[in-house]
Amino acid sequence: MKFTINKVAVIGSGIMGSRIACLFASIQKEVFLFDTVNPLYLNSTIKKERNTNVDNALLQTIQSNPNPLYKADDIKNITTCNLEDDLSILKEVDWIIEVIVENLEIKRSLYDKIAPYKKIGAIISSNTSGIPIHLLSVGRSKDFIENFCGTHFFNPPRYLQLLEIIPTPSTNPAVIEFLMDFGDRFLGKTTVLCNDTPAFIANRIGIFSMMKIFQLIDELAMSIDEVDFLTGPLVGRPKSATFRTADVVGIDTLVRVAEGVFQNCKNDESVDIFSIPNWMQKMLDNKWLGDKTKQGFYKKIKTPTSKEILTLDLQNFEYKPKQKVNFPSLQSIKIVDDLKQRLQQIDLLKDKAGIFYKKLNAAIFSYISFRIPEITDNLYSIDDAMKAGFGWEIGAFETWDLLGVQSMTAWMKENSVNYAAWVDEMLALGFTSFYQIKNEQKLYYDQNSKSYKNIAAQQHFIIYENYNNKIVWQNSACKLIDIGDQVLGLHWSTKMNSIGSEVIEGLNKSIDIAEKDFKGIVIANQGANFSAGANIAMILMLASEQEYDELNQAIYIFQNTMMRIRYSSIPVAIAPHGLSFGGGCEMCLHADLLRFAPETYMGLVELGIGVIPAGGGTKEFVLRASDEIHLNEPDTIPLQNWFMRIATAQVSKSGFEAENLGILRKGIDKVIMNPNRRIFDAKQTILEIQNNGYTKPIPRKNIRVLGQSGLGIFDAGIHGMKMGGYISEHDVKVAKKLAYTMCGGDLSQPTEVSEQYLLNLERESFLSLCGERK
Repeated sequence: MKFTINKVAVIGSGIMGSRIACLFASIQKEVFLFDTVNPLYLNSTIKKERNTNVDNALLQTIQSNPNPLYKADDIKNITTCNLEDDLSILKEVDWIIEVIVENLEIKRSLYDKIAPYKKIGAIISSNTSGIPIHLLSVGRSKDFIENFCGTHFFNPPRYLQLLEIIPTPSTNPAVIEFLMDFGDRFLGKTTVLCNDTPAFIANRIGIFSMMKIFQLIDELAMSIDEVDFLTGPLVGRPKSATFRTADVVGIDTLVRVAEGVFQNCKNDESVDIFSIPNWMQKMLDNKWLGDKTKQGFYKKIKTPTSKEILTLDLQNFEYKPKQKVNFPSLQSIKIVDDLKQRLQQIDLLKDKAGIFYKKLNAAIFSYISFRIPEITDNLYSIDDAMKAGFGWEIGAFETWDLLGVQSMTAWMKENSVNYAAWVDEMLALGFTSFYQIKNEQKLYYDQNSKSYKNIAAQQHFIIYENYNNKIVWQNSACKLIDIGDQVLGLHWSTKMNSIGSEVIEGLNKSIDIAEKDFKGIVIANQGANFSAGANIAMILMLASEQEYDELNQAIYIFQNTMMRIRYSSIPVAIAPHGLSFGGGCEMCLHADLLRFAPETYMGLVELGIGVIPAGGGTKEFVLRASDEIHLNEPDTIPLQNWFMRIATAQVSKSGFEAENLGILRKGIDKVIMNPNRRIFDAKQTILEIQNNGYTKPIPRKNIRVLGQSGLGIFDAGIHGMKMGGYISEHDVKVAKKLAYTMCGGDLSQPTEVSEQYLLNLERESFLSLCGERK
């Protein structure tokens, strides 16, 4: 049977239900969000009154931070409904997602109500995280049972990539196959297939890890501040680390999951870890549940002039000022940029921090080994789930590989930490790692066949670390790799992926090589961000030392590099994600095509430091404004719009919103929902362009600028803003420089100019502003 998803019903408009509805609305699906009738209006015939519950819940959700929608107007795709008046709508729906209270009987009662309206062949799923999926469909029709499964989204669903798919023994395999693909390509998720076991994969492993840390804090007499320092970004985990994460999630929620495992997993060899420590029970009794009750492991104290964060002392249950943590052994290690090297150095430590890490890692390695095949048949599913659901940069099996499977198992044996027998079987066969790279693809060890197998879906991913034997050229910051089919991939690794001289060298060298021997190039970075912009520290140093000739030359080279991206003889694709500011945005403005990640935050933000964009960004905005102006009817409105985007440092709140800023070009650029697919898609598009006959563009000489007529309008607007107290005297100076550049200088009348003319103007304006002390 072929499945198509056009209309989706989400039943339950709580925090999770409303956010799931927003996710589907953001990918342009028609969504019907259901909830109960407000009891106050049971006898009312006015629909708006009867829908008060669902309307209020949705309104509260879209006003929350972070925003659950990719674009504000996506809300138009959601229709609010109630479970008394609107059930007939379900006859039109392709997928029903139940997101109501975690109670088996209440869920089954709801299914009684909606089952008569479910369309034959429509998918129905539950977002439960605590109820066995197979129990939910007992006694239903054949069509209901075969099309039913668990689809566990993580909160907030727009931002967390994990989607766990949980079939029952009776679920049609075609449904699961479809949802695994739909979740990947259309929802942008890391879709992980789970067995129907308590807490599924991510929560089972994630909560175990936290509960083990709770045990170690007592065993090693450590403080909350010490543990959160050790379990955060230092080891590739989120900034919220352990105890701050517990506060955000809710300590009662964490306890509920832990107790669910403790009560329902009696055959789990480590089940005792899930018993609640006495100090945590005391927190429950005190209703210190974290952020929702304004205090948990941490407590914020606000005064009219300050804000202080206090940490709970688990010994006396008093809140004390947050302490700065100091482990001398970590001073030199924490500055190591490469996470893998950092983890390997940490593993060698012998002090309290080293003991903590060794015991925690050994416990996690032991636990994950025993969970196969209980919670999943494939070890990579555990790593994928932890990276996508809990924000681990490196998965648990990947970490075990990194620290050495043989050396870790030897330590575990010496210290009486058990692990599953299949690990020794793997080592006995001569396989010393859980993963290996072959033909640029990552393979995983399959304990059933006792061999390495391909990871599903990764044939559409290009992961740079798999191409270490395909490096064509490199310098201290950049690597240029052959990603196959005569296409190159360039990436760099600097702090915040900023753009300095090494990156400029890499861009030019890459284009040189590509023009000579390849069909095209994809510029993309992997990690947290594409690029936070130019190396501001270098610019500040040159400006403060008044090295204006050198600064002028640096900007000139940067501009020429951007123009090379635009006017090379081969297509150049860029695949941005995360922060793509300033010079990173300017680079994107000059690409032949862009493949955005959904979470791309892009804009020209240079006015925030008192200069204008000078890497071709100002020029490019003038060019695009010119294309909106009718030659016979000069119009300042388009130019004013583009001016404001720079003047107010507007940044897209998603890849989709980049279209509103004029950066994403319809029919040329697009958002790739799964960010892991960006580079692959960009490469395929380059090949299509080349096969269709790529023609090198011709530099533009017909950019219409407004000269004095435009300057007069901008000056009046800037003066009004100053008089209204919205901008400072210095802001006026910067804004006038921007207006001067965007109007083409002090020309007597509207004129057509070249790109180079505008580049010279923006460079001159940039240099003059660098001479300003402010």
